[in-house]
Amino acid sequence: MEVSHDVKEMSFRIRRGVTRRGCALYSSGVYGSTEEVLTQSRRVTLPSAKRYWLMKSEPSVFSIQDLKKSPGRRTCWEGVRNYQARNYMRAMRAGDLVLFYHSNADPPAVAGIAEVVREVYPDQTAFDPKNKYCDPKSTPAKPLWEMVDIRLVRLFARAVPIGTLRREPGLRRMELLRTGSRLSVQPVRSAEWKIVLALAEK
Repeated sequence: MEVSHDVKEMSFRIRRGVTRRGCALYSSGVYGSTEEVLTQSRRVTLPSAKRYWLMKSEPSVFSIQDLKKSPGRRTCWEGVRNYQARNYMRAMRAGDLVLFYHSNADPPAVAGIAEVVREVYPDQTAFDPKNKYCDPKSTPAKPLWEMVDIRLVRLFARAVPIGTLRREPGLRRMELLRTGSRLSVQPVRSAEWKIVLALAEK
């Protein structure tokens, strides 16, 4: 995930355990003109059709290869501390598909596909005073931060670098490529999803 105010969620995973499978301690797409826009202050209703997302992770912290090695090839996406990114996770439904994006890499690239397998639930790392990203304002009775679980679907034989994405006319409106966009969790339009998958097959 990109190192930014909303993407700090990954930095403690390897240090505290091995990979995101440390989450086990806590857990015992159509995006376009028809959707209501998520804001930082409210939860909205999206169409029931399958939706598509992009989630960023720094490969030096937790890569798609680490996800492959995780038990059940599954992990939770804890540590998000940006309201809009959290709201996007609230909109996710089991079965939604995710582009797993390696940020802060050389080059940054879409590395594969994951699937949402558990819908949003409280992020208990926020309750842990020993955790770097504990938030005293978030309590078990009134959780402020939440997470989802994802499972690996497949790795791309060749990752799709951001330079390739930028050269594709059909991706000009993609949130990832928008100037100033730093969210670690982003929606992806169905047309954009198809283009990225086609690029991965080239």
